This record gives sequence, structure tokens and C-alpha cells, in this order.
Amino acid sequence: MSQSPSAVSSVKFAENASSDVTTVEGAEEIQHVLDALDDADCREILEATSEDARSANEVSDACDLPLSTTYRKLELLTDAGLLEERTRLSTTGKHSSEYVRTVEDVVVSLGTGGEMGLEVTQRARPARDR
Repeated sequence: MSQSPSAVSSVKFAENASSDVTTVEGAEEIQHVLDALDDADCREILEATSEDARSANEVSDACDLPLSTTYRKLELLTDAGLLEERTRLSTTGKHSSEYVRTVEDVVVSLGTGGEMGLEVTQRARPARDR
């Protein structure tokens, strides 16, 4: 069940009792996250954005991907809720987008009735980013 990133709205996360663990609800939303994680380029982008926020050009260079592919993968990961797009401020006034990984862990569970669950542990945001 593969869908293009433009056909799927952003994945919605429901808060659990724990402030840093969220549950992805709905079969389509779960599938969207799993599709993103199944893509080797997306996993490489998640690794490249795990320590520092990077621009699309920086991600493209770090992952050795064409820029057009990088933008498609960034959109897929952002829509899946695995990356966050932020604005990088510049002293010249020319601001740009930057991307940073928002998740630490993703846990998939299968219930007895074949129901699938997906829990996502969010990364702690540094104090400077709050």
C-alpha cells in the first residue's frame, strides 16, 4: 500500500501518558511511517539529521543524493512525522529551511487480532530549540 507523499497529509500523533512517547493512529498513517522507514535513502537522511539540523543541500551532499530526490525524501519524512522542518535564520535576511530528526525509536507491535500498533519515542529537544 504505497502512496505518494503529496497524497498523504501529515501523520498525526496521539499523546500517551508519557510525554515523550506518542502513538500513531490509523492504518494509513502507520503505513506511511513504515513506508518511510522501509526506504534506504530515508533511513540515511534520518541518520544524517540525527545530530544537527541540515539544509536540503547539506542533506543531499551528506547522503550523496540528487537534490530533487532529497526534496522528495525530506517531504516524505516530514509528512510521516519523523523529521521536523525549521527555519534557519541568516544575518543576511535570506532564511532557509533546515531539517532535524524528531524521533529516537519506533516500535511496531502486532495484536492478537492482527491489529498493528506503532509507538514513537520523540527525541528530547535541546534547550536552545525550545
